[in-house]
Amino acid sequence: MGKKTKKSSREFGLEVAAICGKHFFKLDHLHYGYWGNGLEVGIANLHRAQERYTDFLISHIPKGVETVLDVGCGEGYIAKRLVDKGYKVDCVSPSPFLSERARELLGAGSRIYECGYEELETTERYDMAMFSESFQYIGLAEALAQTVRFVNDGGYLLICDVFKADTNASGVMGGGHKLRRFYDRIGRYPFELVEDIDITEQTAPNMDILDDALKNVVQPVLDSGVSFLGGRYPLMTKFLRWKYRRRIEKLNDKYFNGGRRSEDFKKYKTYRFFLYEKVRGGEGRRGLRSIRG
Repeated sequence: MGKKTKKSSREFGLEVAAICGKHFFKLDHLHYGYWGNGLEVGIANLHRAQERYTDFLISHIPKGVETVLDVGCGEGYIAKRLVDKGYKVDCVSPSPFLSERARELLGAGSRIYECGYEELETTERYDMAMFSESFQYIGLAEALAQTVRFVNDGGYLLICDVFKADTNASGVMGGGHKLRRFYDRIGRYPFELVEDIDITEQTAPNMDILDDALKNVVQPVLDSGVSFLGGRYPLMTKFLRWKYRRRIEKLNDKYFNGGRRSEDFKKYKTYRFFLYEKVRGGEGRRGLRSIRG
């Protein structure tokens, strides 16, 4: 019997997000929504914004791509859209919970590699490796080296994800590789830039939805729970609040004291769509085309 792997906080968070999103808001996806063009920002329209995001990704897949490796596939809904359009899609997912959901959705036609991308071993090769909000969770060197292995010459690397903006300021939002470091690192691999699209404006409104949910749902629920426990078990509650006071203060600063709005996101983060072609040998040339979304 194999050794049981300890579940990471990120994996736990994704599973909770998948369950709550599906049950309360009928959401199929775990990724950001793509806003603009008259779509009112709000939780009621999040599913439409997420579909727009998926449409955006699919519209930028180059002609000639037939096989896709979806790295960090979540529950497999983007992969399913691709399969329905005729692509052959395999997936990488380190979460047993999400992997099982992806298997149920995709069926036997798609292979689910239940491991981290860093540990992936396969003889299969693909026309494109796709990272939809999963690139930030993998080390740059590991992600790029593995992609060189698994993508055919003339194939593509597609990344749509959050990066840290080139600023010395710091905010409460974590996540994302430094954009400048990414540019430097990918220049060492045989990838040639095809598209670099800044979609920060279209994705930043998601933070206002999150900020509203934290302030008007999560925080009141937590406050009510603490009040209830304080009334029933005052000494224990007082002790726990003292013992974990620094952790509580840190969580309050990170999630409930502002700093997670769309304007903060645009100040500290940049959300980018990248498409690179794997060249046949050589170092790769950077900067063929850079446009804004």
